[in-house]
Amino acid sequence: MQSPLLSHAKHPVGTLPHGPLDTICDVPGVRVGHHTLSQGMIQTGVTALTIGDENPFHFKTRAAVHVFNGFGKSAGLVQVEELGQLETPVVLTNTLSVGAASEGVVRYMLERTPEIGREAGTVNPLVFECNDGYLNNIRALAVRPEHVELALGAASKNFEQGSVGAGRGMSAFGLKGGIGSASRQITVGGRLYVVGALVLTNMGRMPDFIMNGLDLGFQLEHAVDDDVHGAEKGSIIMIVGTNLPLSERQLKRVAKRTGVALARTGSYMGHGSGDIAMAFTTADPIPNKSRKQFQSIQQLDEGRMDRVFRATVDATEAAILNSMLAAETVIGRENHVRRGLWEVLEDLSI
Repeated sequence: MQSPLLSHAKHPVGTLPHGPLDTICDVPGVRVGHHTLSQGMIQTGVTALTIGDENPFHFKTRAAVHVFNGFGKSAGLVQVEELGQLETPVVLTNTLSVGAASEGVVRYMLERTPEIGREAGTVNPLVFECNDGYLNNIRALAVRPEHVELALGAASKNFEQGSVGAGRGMSAFGLKGGIGSASRQITVGGRLYVVGALVLTNMGRMPDFIMNGLDLGFQLEHAVDDDVHGAEKGSIIMIVGTNLPLSERQLKRVAKRTGVALARTGSYMGHGSGDIAMAFTTADPIPNKSRKQFQSIQQLDEGRMDRVFRATVDATEAAILNSMLAAETVIGRENHVRRGLWEVLEDLSI
């Protein structure tokens, strides 16, 4: 007989319809790729997100960021906050590899954009991070710039979730965290739009864990091999993408709603966590060489934002749970172990 908890894990989050892939790649033009490093004490990697087929420096993407708790070392957030746009792919990795990943993004852009550093000034690489030092020997600095190129080269509409890429060494609620994604569809003006989420999970305490509204923490404490009653440590990166026409200010509002999803899973954003969200739209890209004096863009009527917020929260919560349900058990540095949630649920007889 199947465990009731295992059955509960299969319940969908929310009532909105999923996209065909149920990932952020349901947003047209979005692709995700990984490069995973998994050998002994090295359990880490790179995950890259690309938007569209055009050079992102020539056609910039409207975006906004929101920092819930700033115990983080991400790169490139200041310019996104100031200008409301992306001009490179988005890369995820571990904390001490932000420098190497930034170099990888810059080299990738320099190879494709001769005017950078000459006629067009410099480029702003956007790199997010979480600390995977429990499973990964983070001091080894195993991630190198060329691994970014490999992750970008692997970018596809279909990608793995769980213990892959940047998520290889991550932990969530004392179990295995990693890469997760989901999407929701909404209709505006008779047209179907997508809101997708991609997360890198590395946060939470097991006693606080909630899955689909069910308080599971006390039932799963036996599966955690360290102090379940300590402070919340770690971080989460939450990326939301859509093809809805939204202004940078509206995207900021969307990014803030990911905090609702995080709270639904039991995290309270502890002192030592870096909880950061970014939202972007593929609508109305910004041409770098436009000669227009003024730009006109569409944006959704404010009174219709509620459905976007709901889709954001549901997709982000589902992505967080998917990051754990898809994650395999990993043994890493000094034989530290993080068990996959699905494996733990299958072991339960209650």
